[in-house]
Amino acid sequence: MSGEASGSLTDAPPPVQGPPTPAPLAPPATGIPDEPRTATSVARGLVRTARPKQWIKNVLVFAAPAAGAGLDDGSVILKTLLTFVAFCLVSSATYILNDVGDVEADRAHPTKRTRPIASGVVPVRAALIATVVLLVGGLAMAYAISWHLGALLTAYKALTIAYTFRLKHTAILDIVVVATGFAVRAISGGVAVDITLSKWFLAVTCFGSLFMVAGKRHGELLHVGEGGTTRKALQQYTLEYLRFVVTMTASVTILTYCLWAFEHPKTSDVPWWGLSIVPFVMGIMRYALLVDQGKGGAPEELVIRDPGLRYIGIAWVALFLGSVYVH
Repeated sequence: MSGEASGSLTDAPPPVQGPPTPAPLAPPATGIPDEPRTATSVARGLVRTARPKQWIKNVLVFAAPAAGAGLDDGSVILKTLLTFVAFCLVSSATYILNDVGDVEADRAHPTKRTRPIASGVVPVRAALIATVVLLVGGLAMAYAISWHLGALLTAYKALTIAYTFRLKHTAILDIVVVATGFAVRAISGGVAVDITLSKWFLAVTCFGSLFMVAGKRHGELLHVGEGGTTRKALQQYTLEYLRFVVTMTASVTILTYCLWAFEHPKTSDVPWWGLSIVPFVMGIMRYALLVDQGKGGAPEELVIRDPGLRYIGIAWVALFLGSVYVH
């Protein structure tokens, strides 16, 4: 009997296990911070919301003074640096205002819910006060440099406010407005120091900006998948359409850069302008490859992170500066 009992216990089938219990989802953000607010936490949250990493875009203000051979003049350098600071202040005000406008949508987003305003670390009122302070400071500095620059920056800020609350939900316009931001930065450098801008410089700047922003949208759509995004504008795009825009704008950018380079007179025995076309085209090709791989979501960060783009950029800058300053 004992053997039978022992055998029955040994041969008993293992207990049936049910499906694993899923891990609990993170609770939605309520706008109330997990920890008590302090002046330090609010200040850190504001700095994070101001996105200082994005200030690299504002280096574009040096493009026109560099192309106009103005960087050997102390007053030009000073005005360009102040223009850079003005854009940093105004662009940070734009980022903070954008997060205020998107606060409810960000709280429902799996990753954006941790942003300082959405998570409640930074109160909306404090964010709005910071927006006004940064905006007034940036515009005041711009008007002090030149009323033309102040007017341009004011118009740009009005456009970004319209983008925050309306235009970013409209396909094509959302790409054009963001690209305009890059173009305005490049144009502002020339306006600040009163340099006449070539029509080909303007064309390269505008179509190059469209190329980068279309690549950014392509990366975003490739990441979430068609139909998998809640952004109204992004829902209206397809990967095929964005590839078409990337191809078209890349072609026009290369063409206009070649026309710009060949327009310049030969200043030395080395054809610097013509040689600069080689790394410029290589940079376009490298960026297009990264876009096709789905890595074009943040062009300003991609330029820094990707070794290939860095080396190509260094070569282009060297030839570009040689074109202007070597005689």
